[in-house]
Amino acid sequence: MSSIRENLVGMWDTSARLLRLLSLLQVRHEWSGPELAARLEVDVRTVRRDVDRLRGLGYPVHSTPGATGGYRLAPGAELPPLLLDDDEAVAVTIGLRTAAGGTVAGIEESSQRALAKLERVLPARLRGRLAALSAATVPLTGPRPTVDAEDLSTIATACRDHQVLRFDYRRNDGSDLRRTVEPLRLVHTGRLWYLVGWDADRRDWRTFRLDRIAGRPIPVRRFTPRPPPADDIAAYVSQGTAVAAYPVQGRVTVHAPLDVVAERVSPTAGLLEAVDASTCVLRTGARSFGNLAFHLVAMDLDFTVDDPPELVEHLRALARRLDRASGGAGSSVAGPSAH
Repeated sequence: MSSIRENLVGMWDTSARLLRLLSLLQVRHEWSGPELAARLEVDVRTVRRDVDRLRGLGYPVHSTPGATGGYRLAPGAELPPLLLDDDEAVAVTIGLRTAAGGTVAGIEESSQRALAKLERVLPARLRGRLAALSAATVPLTGPRPTVDAEDLSTIATACRDHQVLRFDYRRNDGSDLRRTVEPLRLVHTGRLWYLVGWDADRRDWRTFRLDRIAGRPIPVRRFTPRPPPADDIAAYVSQGTAVAAYPVQGRVTVHAPLDVVAERVSPTAGLLEAVDASTCVLRTGARSFGNLAFHLVAMDLDFTVDDPPELVEHLRALARRLDRASGGAGSSVAGPSAH
């Protein structure tokens, strides 16, 4: 009886150690044998045997011989079980719920299936946390541009593999135009997806909204990557969509910390740059100086106009209008008659 108990304990210890080994292999690119042995508190020969057991279960663990060799978990033909700690499981679940109602069309059903599988195996302590989050959260949804999941995958692959893309692009006037583009990077603002690429016909860098691509983007040939238009591609897209895309532009110094201003100005509404701990510069654009003046005032923060002078005049005109509306000293509206 004691031998059976000892065998069961040994099997349990081996299974627990295999799970620990698999968890270690999933969080780092490569481990040496002595490193794994130290983490698992066993000798190197036991590590080798455990690696062979994982291989027998279908996990593609590759090994490199020699003093500098080690073990790494490589991609396999099938998706093996993944080990997630509590925080990772919560993060994945929240991500799947967000994806189910996000800006990428065609993955809603897949996200729901994956979410259902994950929630079935979550321990009770995590199900309670996620149930509380679900019960307390109400999504604020509305019409939003979406992109096709297959198109997104095609474009991302073309960025990675340096493949020229050809697609029809819907312009602001509603007309379609065929574009031939060397894709560089995708940028996501939380609401819109953008592609930064070299427009072969215009011989210049351009930013394309993915929801305006009509039909399937088609990879046509490989290209040699050229130097990017900026080191910070996200800032480049912000500059192009929030400033350069508009007929009038302005630069103001905002007398507030960058993080405070960023809560009121989205990346698609302006480009922010910190000056010091209590000041930042905002570059933004609008369809008219009147609109620009209004949006700057709507920030409800103190600011100083750096450029252009026309913006100062429109702000002064807005100030006079607000003064008249409030019955101030500059008002031309007669007040009630005295009796």
